[in-house]
Amino acid sequence: MSFTLPALPWAIDALAAKGISAEQVDFHYNKHHKGYVTKLNAAAESRPELKGAKIEDLINNKDATYNLAAQIWNHTFYWNCMSPNGGGEPTGAVKDQITKDFGSFDEMKKQFSAAAAGHFGSGWAWLVKDGDKLRVHQTHDAGCPLSEGLKPVLTCDVWEHAFYIDYRNDKAKYVETFWNAVNWDFVNSQL
Repeated sequence: MSFTLPALPWAIDALAAKGISAEQVDFHYNKHHKGYVTKLNAAAESRPELKGAKIEDLINNKDATYNLAAQIWNHTFYWNCMSPNGGGEPTGAVKDQITKDFGSFDEMKKQFSAAAAGHFGSGWAWLVKDGDKLRVHQTHDAGCPLSEGLKPVLTCDVWEHAFYIDYRNDKAKYVETFWNAVNWDFVNSQL
């Protein structure tokens, strides 16, 4: 097979204490994320030129595999944006950049949470680097900032499959819980 499901960066139950259950992670990762990988491998069977391609190249080419490739990349990035040791306020360079571009962490968190909880339908809320400035960004469906020339720094999956087991239709509560797990070390590494 050309494409593999990247391993989670922590155990399947590692975020339970942060408010994201093992059942939610298992369903999200082993059904949805894995499903995109399976479907992309099926596409590669009939399109040999896909074998050995990089996910990022498929995203930037924006061909028929875009949605699958973007969902694989987005989910892998999303898992890394969380940690059982995460949460709290940012530190280091990202804290300084957030303060510079938003005035405060609280203001950035407010804008990001509004974008995530208020997103209509399926998609993603992002903190992206646009040139030398951070800003909040939304993408619909499988949209990925890489294809827009933006550098992702942080994301929150706001498709229902990301939260429905734990939070049913309360997307705002899920977004609030997401902040308990944000992996600021990873976010710093994306600057």
